[in-house]
Amino acid sequence: MYTSRPGDPGIDRKYEEALVAAESQLGQLHPARVAGEEIHARETFTVWSPIEATLKIGDFQQCGKKETEAAIQAAAETWDDWSQTPWEVRTACIGAAAERLEAEYFHLAALITLECAKTRNEALAEVGEAVALLRYHTDVIRDNDGFRRSMPADTKTDRYESVLRPYGAWAVISPFNFPLVLGAGAAAAALITGNTAIMKPASAAPLSMLTFCRILEEAGVPAGAANCITGSGPAFGKAVSRSPAIAGLTFTGSRDAGMWLRREFTTHQPYPKPVILELGSKNPCIVTGQADLRKAAEGVCRGAFGFGGQKCSATSRVYVEQPVFPVFAEMLAERAARCTTGDPREKGVFMGPLINRAAKERFDAAVAAVSAAGGEVLTGGRSYSGKETHGAYFADPTIVTGISHDHPVMRDELFVPLVALATFTGMDEALRLANDTEYGLTAGIFSEDPAEVEEFFSHIRFGVCYANRKEGATTGGWPEYQSFGGWKGSGSTGRGVGGPYYLLSYMREQAQTRIAG
Repeated sequence: MYTSRPGDPGIDRKYEEALVAAESQLGQLHPARVAGEEIHARETFTVWSPIEATLKIGDFQQCGKKETEAAIQAAAETWDDWSQTPWEVRTACIGAAAERLEAEYFHLAALITLECAKTRNEALAEVGEAVALLRYHTDVIRDNDGFRRSMPADTKTDRYESVLRPYGAWAVISPFNFPLVLGAGAAAAALITGNTAIMKPASAAPLSMLTFCRILEEAGVPAGAANCITGSGPAFGKAVSRSPAIAGLTFTGSRDAGMWLRREFTTHQPYPKPVILELGSKNPCIVTGQADLRKAAEGVCRGAFGFGGQKCSATSRVYVEQPVFPVFAEMLAERAARCTTGDPREKGVFMGPLINRAAKERFDAAVAAVSAAGGEVLTGGRSYSGKETHGAYFADPTIVTGISHDHPVMRDELFVPLVALATFTGMDEALRLANDTEYGLTAGIFSEDPAEVEEFFSHIRFGVCYANRKEGATTGGWPEYQSFGGWKGSGSTGRGVGGPYYLLSYMREQAQTRIAG
């Protein structure tokens, strides 16, 4: 598999060639995909790149109730045949899709950069993660023999088995910030376990998932088993919530949107059905007096400002032990000042523009709220847009301190490049502050004291936890190595994506008893 190694001339050259080719194909009309056919709605909407206000990604179908119901019907009608397809065949299809993803590695990375403004390293890493995730799904299915298990029987001739079976037509709603891997991973999980899929990507970045739907079809997934609808998120959510043909759904996005969708779905469905929510967070990092402070500054900087903080795993609040706070704050500010901000297509850029104007306004409001509360901006605090940015919305990496623990900037998910620092005295206080949130996705600690690290892992109430990770204090989970799923208000199943238990959420158990005649 390719890796995004900075400075590798072969990777840089292939990415740049793919970028030129992808830009030459922008501005086209993109149909939705239903039952293997191109679908055109009565209206379309235009997507512009966050990199340049005049860089048109394309025109996409504003699918409504009619198109969504057609996709649901196609998925429901295909489900019986697909669910009865041997698991080995379904697994081969998803394995083939992983191969095709890898074959289009640089093309897909270029699309991700163009539609959501990820830097080349972040975009290349996302495609690599998607490939790894699909392959890991196939490994899990094979390792569990298709999830069929023999149970103890009363006689040598009787046969008792536990079999995990699929539910039916499954809706997959994915966000803009990981436009390929989060949708592809969930859709592939649904498909490999015998469900069919109706995919709905974020309207800000729909092209990657439309491309993935095409890849699934080319990999042998039958027409109707994989469908992709574009358009309004609330309209799609309302349609699938009210359709009795929908057997389950996966949503990745904000907590408010996810909880609304869950209420809609549970209210209108005739009986309980599975809902997988993968939501946001307010992720803490603890830096103790026993930390390697330079390593901690590097990890917090990358965790807080990678992709402009527009990750559900972004490091957004840091608790620093009082005696080392001044030195750490200075180191972090110095490291943040060296982050290069600019066009994400350019080599060496660490942080590109924000996704849209609303993100810039959210950043400005947070900085103003810190100042109004008597807090201090240690570095950054500036946002800008105009002719010099070609209409893109930028914000500098920003570090603030001096606000109370219950201040909104310390408690609310912002999705901007801003991290708040506070002090603590003793691990008990650090853990209490870190855990005092409705969220529970990722958390980190920097300490060279093994006892402190073990205390952190024993008492932190988050689903994905890291110790001394300079590549990202709270970011960077990889399939098979770190499962990725939240606790509390950050997730609904307790089973992380890319872990050994994730596929279980897409199946239900059936006990099969065969008595000899």
